[in-house]
Amino acid sequence: MSTPAVFLCPGQGAQQVGMGKAWIEASPAAAAIFRAADELTSLGTRLLSDLCLAGPPEDLNRTDISQPALFTCGIACHAALLERHQTVETFATNGLSLGEYTALCIAGAFSFEDGLRLVATRGRLMQDAAEASRGGMVALIGADEAQAQELCGAAAGGEVLVPANFNAPGQIVVSGSTGACDRAVDVAGKMGLRASRLAVAGAFHSPLMAPAAEGMARALEHVDLRPLAVDVWSNVTGARHARQDPATLRRLLVEQIVSPVRWSQSCADLIAAAKQAGGASFHELAPNTVLKGLMRRIDRSVEVINHDEPQKDPVAQPSA
Repeated sequence: MSTPAVFLCPGQGAQQVGMGKAWIEASPAAAAIFRAADELTSLGTRLLSDLCLAGPPEDLNRTDISQPALFTCGIACHAALLERHQTVETFATNGLSLGEYTALCIAGAFSFEDGLRLVATRGRLMQDAAEASRGGMVALIGADEAQAQELCGAAAGGEVLVPANFNAPGQIVVSGSTGACDRAVDVAGKMGLRASRLAVAGAFHSPLMAPAAEGMARALEHVDLRPLAVDVWSNVTGARHARQDPATLRRLLVEQIVSPVRWSQSCADLIAAAKQAGGASFHELAPNTVLKGLMRRIDRSVEVINHDEPQKDPVAQPSA
């Protein structure tokens, strides 16, 4: 990694059975992270590493399991990359939803142990909130923010329906009550937009997650948030977190659970910052290639190097 590196950290939905296996086998540092996660988590009779490697998908896809699993896999991948490239300079980090915790951990906001406890709590709270409410999410293809807002207004019918993820230009997800989501699909068709229901446990990043946000506020009170060593972008604002403002960071992490994720905006701002600083290489941590795909829609001039497996770790790093 000859240029400063930007690490992109995936969120829920990127999980897949077998995640982290190649890194565990190739890197002592990655294997150590998974061992530590097994000791720190309590997931019934199964180890976290076993769920990552063997599934089954219906267990790994549970919010209370996928979130600590994704955090562990991302940190393990990052540890392995630092093991291989010991002189790497980190320019910034950015994470999608759950991935914001991975990004903050890499930036030094909290330890791996504290981060894992936080995301395990977050996953459990969000799973509970999803089970306590009848909600879902709908992906819109071809919509801009104004159209998404218009659709939510037309389809809500007195229920909850809000934009939840601004993933990339023309790719927005709305979230809310089950009935409102059903109506959203019909309204989208009348507006000339493509829409599809997502296979998720509940209405994430919507007011239906308010109980999870309240619980997360209590959990964050007990964690010492340290100054950020590098810039990290906020899902809520789409802008950089203040490096030495733990009170605001706590508030934004709570708001993130019920607020839309402004991923496209945060990436555009990050790309501009990297170019202004003289360039950086962009690296997507394991698992999967979701963020590389979104970046193609956000800015095709930026090549994201994917690290889902060690053999996809090239020597040459293009700059943004």
